Amino acid sequence: MPGSARSAGPGPLAALADAGLEVPVLGGGLARHVNLDIAASAPAFDVVAAHVARVLPYYASVHRGTGYPSQVSTSLVEDARLVVARHVGARDDDLVVFTRNTTDALNLLAGAVPGDTVVLDLEHHANLLPWHSRRVVEAQATIAGTLDALDAELARRPAALLSVTGASNVTGEVLPIGLLAGIAHARGARIAVDAAQLLPHRRVDLVASGIDYLAFSGHKAYAPYGAGALVGRADWLDSAPAYLAGGGAVDTVRIDGVDWKRGVERHEAGTPNVVGIVALARALAELERLGDDARRDHEHALTVRLHEGLAAQPGVRVIRSFADTAAGLTGSDDAGLGDRLAIATIELERGSVGLLAAALGAEHGISVRAGRFCAHPFFERAASRSNGLRASLGAGSSADDVDRFLDALASLVADGPAHAYERSHGGWCPRVDDRPRPHFGD
Repeated sequence: MPGSARSAGPGPLAALADAGLEVPVLGGGLARHVNLDIAASAPAFDVVAAHVARVLPYYASVHRGTGYPSQVSTSLVEDARLVVARHVGARDDDLVVFTRNTTDALNLLAGAVPGDTVVLDLEHHANLLPWHSRRVVEAQATIAGTLDALDAELARRPAALLSVTGASNVTGEVLPIGLLAGIAHARGARIAVDAAQLLPHRRVDLVASGIDYLAFSGHKAYAPYGAGALVGRADWLDSAPAYLAGGGAVDTVRIDGVDWKRGVERHEAGTPNVVGIVALARALAELERLGDDARRDHEHALTVRLHEGLAAQPGVRVIRSFADTAAGLTGSDDAGLGDRLAIATIELERGSVGLLAAALGAEHGISVRAGRFCAHPFFERAASRSNGLRASLGAGSSADDVDRFLDALASLVADGPAHAYERSHGGWCPRVDDRPRPHFGD
């Protein structure tokens, strides 16, 4: 709140490529950019950008090229596969299939599931839409009640797969994956986890948690170069149709038929995104270097600061799904319950969150996101308004970022924007936008 006393709080834990970025604001001048849209796409770690620059001169075709750069590129891809497998605690016989992102990975898996898939209504659309035979369970008021509801659904009629988010992209609430895996396996199902939000903030271990399939994106894990991964058991993937029909996925092609490969090659037809794959592996290595405890402690301090600040703001309501996640703000973790990421989505008693988000960006240099965050069924059930405004933080965030947001939010809610805005098909925008755009030409 403006004028209130705050402790210094944590600074950034890691150096990101957007550190020190200044952006123009309406009326002239510059403001230090505050990136609170990490849940959508995270900037690259500095070390990732530097690593990509070192690798680019060696970029070439992979797997069948005879030249030295080709052999280097092939080694980089296959070494990255090992890095991913180690980082997520994969089993020795699990496949690591490189994809474009989490959506791509889950669509790949959907073609391999031999039966029904059970999901929750709070899922991102990437984990709602791909499944060919989908049964949706409504999340209950508590995580404990939601576990019971999923167990009841799997007991009512068998399913091949339970697919759940590791952490809500709307509320940041973390689901107890180990408990969910136990429920699925006890009912004869496998479990897939959409770890797009979870993996950049919490260490995930397939063996320790009992996860059968894990999907995640590089662009949310500080490697925005267009690569993601699906990691998991080989048998379903080896029995499924090739995800992409093309070169590299086949042993033999005849006019009257095709002999498809098994393993990762079956689903990685075409030239892979070598640069994206290398960036993803380097980002995971940097997350390991930062340390699981250090990342969790850093983001926990920011989460408490953010939620306490929002609770003090009049006319603002923080959306949450579960009553038993409030403990996450005090550090409690009862049987895996109560944890949450540094994400908060708010509703306004009056006014438009879209206008508020536009003014935060245009007048204060603060990036947030407004909308329903590809979680429409969740909003229909849990929110009182049609849209929310989401602030999300990560390893490069600081206490000053949180304070800048809280101060700007309080000012805008109380007094409104200082400039005129109009609503168009693309959302709210300044009526007169005098901010210059950067020039990237020669």
